[in-house]
Amino acid sequence: MYKKKDLSIDFLGIHLDSPFVLSAAPPTDELEIAYNGLKAGWAGVILKTTSVEGNPVELKYPMMSSFGPMHKKVVGLGNIDLISAYHIDEVERRVKALKKAFPNKMIAASIMGATKEQWQTLVWRLKKAGADLIECSFSCPQGSMGEEPGKMLAQSVEATEKVTRWVKEAAGDTPVLIKITPQVTDIVEVAKAVKRGGADGITASNTVPSLLGIDIKTFEPYPNVFGKGAYSGLSGPAIKPLTLRTIAEIAKNVDIVISGNGGAFNWRDAVEFMAVGASNVQFCTLPMHYGFRTIRDLKDGLAHYLMDMGFNSPMDIVGKALPNIEPQEELPAPITKAEINEDKCIGCGLCYAACSDGGHLAIEWDSNKRRPHVNEDKCVGCAMCMQVCPVDAIRMKEKIDGQLHYFVEER
Repeated sequence: MYKKKDLSIDFLGIHLDSPFVLSAAPPTDELEIAYNGLKAGWAGVILKTTSVEGNPVELKYPMMSSFGPMHKKVVGLGNIDLISAYHIDEVERRVKALKKAFPNKMIAASIMGATKEQWQTLVWRLKKAGADLIECSFSCPQGSMGEEPGKMLAQSVEATEKVTRWVKEAAGDTPVLIKITPQVTDIVEVAKAVKRGGADGITASNTVPSLLGIDIKTFEPYPNVFGKGAYSGLSGPAIKPLTLRTIAEIAKNVDIVISGNGGAFNWRDAVEFMAVGASNVQFCTLPMHYGFRTIRDLKDGLAHYLMDMGFNSPMDIVGKALPNIEPQEELPAPITKAEINEDKCIGCGLCYAACSDGGHLAIEWDSNKRRPHVNEDKCVGCAMCMQVCPVDAIRMKEKIDGQLHYFVEER
């Protein structure tokens, strides 16, 4: 057992008992399930994106598909589930019920509108229902206010600023998060538009439009709906690198609070999101795969990490990595060579194959000992061999100005 550690944070004026909340997704689309998530220990919920009464919702099933090798089948999870089947009248009731049952948890809801009247009506009704925070989905293909039909609202800088202003005008002192998409040319310009519009923060970001796969016998896409398919929103560990970059770009260039969303699958991922600028982290695919009990692992892992690092609060992590992210041309230029730990090496030959056919012919193979050896005269330190080693027997030694440094990727 670990010594109790205070994991609480203040997020946009809302006290959370940990930085971990459930995002607007299937785990928050049924009242009983959302209730169970909060009871299990999650710090808050953002109820799945709702709309005004009368808005047609045509969900198609099956709506989920995935990809990944063998036991890691859900490295990427795709869905064609764009919006809740429950309209604002039902979501109002759920906000009230959850707030009554969990007065010390964050009860938030996600909304989507098509006109100024709809956006502001949704905000007013949630505010009256007692929602602690309102998240606005600018990142589903519901259209961009008529500017570019069929595209996401957040793909238009002008529309992003305009609708953000509408929402915040109605929200008043209730915090507003704008959920954006990474599918833009310049994420910083979109974030600046959110800031100009007056939002309190940004959710960075959302799923990535994708095609999960094709059945090569029937040529039907996944997920398959009676032989037909559509592009899916990709979530899960597969999009973590995209989210990290999105959060970092916003944090380095725009002074605005960020809620990290998309790809975090364990406490280490959450720490990485916070290290590049997120103040809290939303989860979806993790609890969908392994259940709400995963909150215990998240809290335990973060508590141990804070104590090991000597941090007093999760907020001490926020932005710690940003000074180390620089343009490629400004990086140092050490002399780098691969180094193989013979005690850990299992002689699989993967590093030899990778260097021979995709590197610099710098790894030689001793067929008698069945062991690789680095020819430092040829090695340039590209690190491809380190990526393919299944037992982490390879590290990179870097030397600059007489100082030696070893680079190892911890996973």
